[in-house]
Amino acid sequence: MDQALDTLENITYDELQEGDTASFSRTLTEDELVLFAAVSGDVNPVHLDPDFAADSMFKERIAHGMWSGSLISAALATVLPGPGTVYLEQSLNFRRPVKLDDTLTVTLTVLSKMPKQRVLMGCKVRNQAGEEVVNGEAKVIAPKEKLSLPKPVLPKITIEY
Repeated sequence: MDQALDTLENITYDELQEGDTASFSRTLTEDELVLFAAVSGDVNPVHLDPDFAADSMFKERIAHGMWSGSLISAALATVLPGPGTVYLEQSLNFRRPVKLDDTLTVTLTVLSKMPKQRVLMGCKVRNQAGEEVVNGEAKVIAPKEKLSLPKPVLPKITIEY
């Protein structure tokens, strides 16, 4: 397997430049939707009940808004700045619903560097059609030291109904 896929490497505060960008993508599966509900406790029927959702303004089940937000967190923690990043603040504007099988791509942009290793990041999330589903800004503490770590292997999770 390609070592780059098995390694997480950060970009330190000193290495970051305004305008730097990076992206992270993930597809919303049925399992991800159900697991997010189970972990978060958000069991709103618009996410889980097809009949209820059919009568909603969306006409079908949609993802939890914070699932999209969690992808921003994942991008900050694993890509830019990466391991060692401390998340301080996040603003989110939910622009359109995310549906099952949508593939979201988070694009992070370094907007500004501030004292004490603080960095303001622009955050845009688009679906596979290029439509913006979420935007906002995050403030983080960028890592001071360079890190290159093996990507953790997560356990396989099965869902029983």
